[in-house]
Amino acid sequence: MSWRIVVISKRAKLDLQLGQMVVRSDDVTTKIILSEISTLLIESTAVSLTTSLIAELAKRKIKVIFCDEKRNPSCELVNYYGSHDTSNKVRKQIVWKKNTKEAVWTEIVSEKIRKQKELLEILGKEESKLLSSYLEEIEWGDKTNREGHAAKVYFNALFGMDFTRTEDNYINAALNYGYSIILSAFTREITANGYLTQLGIFHDNMFNQFNLASDFMEPFRILVDKKVCKMELLEFEHDEKMQLVDILNQEVQIDGRIQYVNNAIKIYCKSVLEALNEDDSSLIRFYKIGL
Repeated sequence: MSWRIVVISKRAKLDLQLGQMVVRSDDVTTKIILSEISTLLIESTAVSLTTSLIAELAKRKIKVIFCDEKRNPSCELVNYYGSHDTSNKVRKQIVWKKNTKEAVWTEIVSEKIRKQKELLEILGKEESKLLSSYLEEIEWGDKTNREGHAAKVYFNALFGMDFTRTEDNYINAALNYGYSIILSAFTREITANGYLTQLGIFHDNMFNQFNLASDFMEPFRILVDKKVCKMELLEFEHDEKMQLVDILNQEVQIDGRIQYVNNAIKIYCKSVLEALNEDDSSLIRFYKIGL
């Protein structure tokens, strides 16, 4: 499996040469084997790429994330066709049963709250008990929105009673940046498997191009929360952003093996898609980590 996360943070020209990405910056030339790259993050707007490189990156299903002038992720390279049988996959996706989607969403939400609870327990927060009660109260499809109630308690426990997710501060900037990196990894896997990211199982926003990725990523948000909670955010610049990008290189346990988060996302995504296609939510493989 590919494993490198390559970040281009200053002026450079990128092109393709014999299966390698050539990075020309000032008087330095670096070559990176494409088969080793899982994600390419273009952080600077002073970077140019050749069309041949872009085409090869897309062919190899390498996730490419482009940042804006503030060095925040703004868009990404998404293939038209992620799989040889994309048309068949999309037909299946369109007719996923409502009952199946609700069963899968219930499992995902439950796992998200469970991981939130585990993080609060490690941090010695009393609010973990309240999240335990929310877990017991979850109904089919989370019709009573235990996820929303848990989120409010959870974030207040992590960052203080005055904290809100809408406030303009370094904590929210870091959370949003980290979530965008995780979301990009999920969109890559969904498209690589031949499915549409626009058609979610719970998220259904007509302006959201990544509804399905937003659904799948929920249990992985806690990895970002944990990292941000441990960071002393006196500023939010390049170094802080790279700490969040590095989350994809952390190790977790999934399906009985230790994997990088990047690879765990692949395994988890395939298991959720299998659960939806086979009408069996027990097929979902969640990760475990020592929070």
